[in-house]
Amino acid sequence: MRVAENLNAALHAVLAADPGAHLLGEDIADPYGGAFKITRGLSERYPDRVLTTPISEAGITGVACGLALCGDTAVVEMMFGDFVALAFDPLVNLAAKSVSMYGARRPVRLVVRCPSGGGRGYGPTHSQSLMKHFLGVPGLSVYELSPFHDCLGVFEEMLALGEPCLFVEDKVTYTRPMFPDVAPFRLDYDGGVARVFLDERPDCVIIAPGGMAHRALEAMRSLLVEEEISSMLMVPSRLYPVAVEAAAVERTGAEVVFVAEESTGGGTWGAEVAHRLHAGLWGRLRRPVTLIHALDSVIPTAAHLEREVLPAASTIHRQVLEALRE
Repeated sequence: MRVAENLNAALHAVLAADPGAHLLGEDIADPYGGAFKITRGLSERYPDRVLTTPISEAGITGVACGLALCGDTAVVEMMFGDFVALAFDPLVNLAAKSVSMYGARRPVRLVVRCPSGGGRGYGPTHSQSLMKHFLGVPGLSVYELSPFHDCLGVFEEMLALGEPCLFVEDKVTYTRPMFPDVAPFRLDYDGGVARVFLDERPDCVIIAPGGMAHRALEAMRSLLVEEEISSMLMVPSRLYPVAVEAAAVERTGAEVVFVAEESTGGGTWGAEVAHRLHAGLWGRLRRPVTLIHALDSVIPTAAHLEREVLPAASTIHRQVLEALRE
């Protein structure tokens, strides 16, 4: 099963299990089924609860928040994650605040899905990873689609929180297989964090969200074959509140840690992870946590220029090698 199929099945399951669940977004109805075909087949089965909307991200999110405040469940699809900037006000100033501003906690079961990231040549306004702008908002959690986490389980976790969630979906993961072959490494889980590793005592730890996982895995293979460097990859489903604990990294014995993400640098999820690891592992790390991210640039449309801006497997390989050789 591909990631897109797993996500589609999860949405089917959410709508089937909850008669009060709604899905809203632009062009999500059949036969189109959304820009990335994630909602294909849903409006045919649930015509009264899968609603194609006008082009108004703020309006869609506001309506969804109203549904959630009335006790229903609402899932919003942003056609492109870049457009979530238009929904910043209803998401941050209405939905997130509504959880606790009425004198008692009030469940707001709202998930805003954001197809994000580059790698497809969509250009500066359709290729960004904007999740860093939603970190640290009380009452708002941030998750990322991962090939190592079943989407239905993630949706059940988000909805059980009873607070709005941003679900970041790196577009390049849609066509990739769920639970991909990680040979020669093995896969297990520490809480909600997937771990890919060769042995329990690696030379370094790489922490990356789901959209970067395949690039990190490719870098791990090349580092192992070409340099005999053993790495452990940690892939959390939940980005904020931060799910990677300093104790989990400490148990590996690794003294060098990297955080790879596709956002541009500055105030990022990676920086927050690094801050927490520094606080918990001060004196145990050989060097500061290394942040790997996109260049400080808009994302070009031309493929060769886009490759220069976005972090690739070769970027991770190079930075790991440089850090370990210091």
